[in-house]
Amino acid sequence: MASRSLLHRPAATALPADDSIPLHERVRHRALLTVAVMGASVMQILDTTIANVAIPHMQSALGATSETVTWVLTSYILASAVAMPITGWLADRIGRRELFLIAIFGFIVASMACGAAQSLDQMVAFRFLQGVFAAFIGPLSQAVMLDINPPERHARAMSIWGMGIMIGPIVGPVLGGWLTEQASWRWVFYVNLPFGLLTLALMWALLPATKKTSRRFDLFGFSMLALGLAALQLMLDRGAHADWFDSVEIWIECGVAVACLWMFVVHMFTAHAPLFSRAMLADRNLVTAMGFMVVVGVVMFASMALLPPMLQNLFGWPVIDTGLALAVRGIGILMSMAVAGRLLGKVDPRWLVGTGLAIAAFSLWQMSHWSLAMGMEPVIVSGLVQGLGMGLIFIPLNTMAFATIAPQYRTDGSSLLNLFRSLGASIGISIVTTLLGSNIQTSHADLSAHVTNSSVSILDPSTADRFGIAGETALAMVNAEINRQAAMVAYIDNFWAMMWMTLAAVPLVLLLRPPRPGGPVASVADLGH
Repeated sequence: MASRSLLHRPAATALPADDSIPLHERVRHRALLTVAVMGASVMQILDTTIANVAIPHMQSALGATSETVTWVLTSYILASAVAMPITGWLADRIGRRELFLIAIFGFIVASMACGAAQSLDQMVAFRFLQGVFAAFIGPLSQAVMLDINPPERHARAMSIWGMGIMIGPIVGPVLGGWLTEQASWRWVFYVNLPFGLLTLALMWALLPATKKTSRRFDLFGFSMLALGLAALQLMLDRGAHADWFDSVEIWIECGVAVACLWMFVVHMFTAHAPLFSRAMLADRNLVTAMGFMVVVGVVMFASMALLPPMLQNLFGWPVIDTGLALAVRGIGILMSMAVAGRLLGKVDPRWLVGTGLAIAAFSLWQMSHWSLAMGMEPVIVSGLVQGLGMGLIFIPLNTMAFATIAPQYRTDGSSLLNLFRSLGASIGISIVTTLLGSNIQTSHADLSAHVTNSSVSILDPSTADRFGIAGETALAMVNAEINRQAAMVAYIDNFWAMMWMTLAAVPLVLLLRPPRPGGPVASVADLGH
């Protein structure tokens, strides 16, 4: 039977959906199934960043303004945040295999629709659908990677899964820029078709079924969580454009977010059958890992949001050079994840997480010493160092998060970890964007105060208007240089702030449950006892 081809092998649906037999004992061709799961995961995570570089081209093609075109990104993030919490309930209700296949198929169809969109309204609607299906792929891929591997291989499985999650956002802008330049912005979406169909075929053939569970849906809890997350995401995304709390819109969104999330928390502690199991949320490792995911989201995604415009606008680097310099961060992630996977079981994972945070903070310290006179080397070195730190954090953290919860909670737990990482990214990007704009204004005022006749000997600012066009040109040149210097100071201030935030998260390592003697973490097989 082992020699039979894939075409003649019974489909995965023929495998018994008997949860008394561990999934990793029922799976055929684990390596090939891993490729399929990672293909779906990477495809989904790429789309969180690959479309960013194509936004200017979409704006002109769809007849949008610079403000309305941002809804192409906002709709995707909003849909993902709202849909992600119900991944576990849907997986139990219709089956995890079925939900995974539906999510991949829906993602492919939505991607094709986005590529064919003829108006901004169509694009926003299709991106919303794409975000809904993408919300299920991330948590399901992580849960499946854990289930198709025995407990002793969980660290390695999380290393493989983490590589796609961490490297995807780095590769996305480079790939998106190349596709946009060589073909069209529509290929940013069309590229999902060949990879998606191959992934879908492999998943249909190889992924075993799991038992379906009749689980009551907490409509009130989900409604409060969905409204709260939607309002929070809108506030974070729209804050910089609407001048934050000087806008009535932001006050309304903040009020809705606080009220709904507060009611959700109270409901979680008082409801008979809440959306998430209270036993799962009582797990110290999982809750602590959720907090760490916010830090990972801030450091990883906020850095990636800051660096491309800085390198292109202030240093004048072309898009390809910027992408290649930032891609070095991915090399560091790959290296440290490979090391972390081997060290788990030999070294306390808490030491790995703490070391990773310290290394990430050191990279931000390096970035805080950048200047406009530097070359490419400091960017490459700091990116490599930051990648090494992030890789050491991600794998031990995910391994410990799932080491002390029962297997039936993996999908729910994964959805929460992915949700908190996404929220961390949104919060981080909003904070650094707001700080950047504020610090640029402050630094510009400080630097302008020192531009006097004595400091700029070739030009007296007070008498420049006497020289007509020449004087105005000279003042414009001075002002442009002040803007560049002010922007660089603002970026450095952001790097300092991110460094201190990363260091402040180090003590959280003490909240993680220490591993059992003789093993990296508590065996999942023992969790029910």
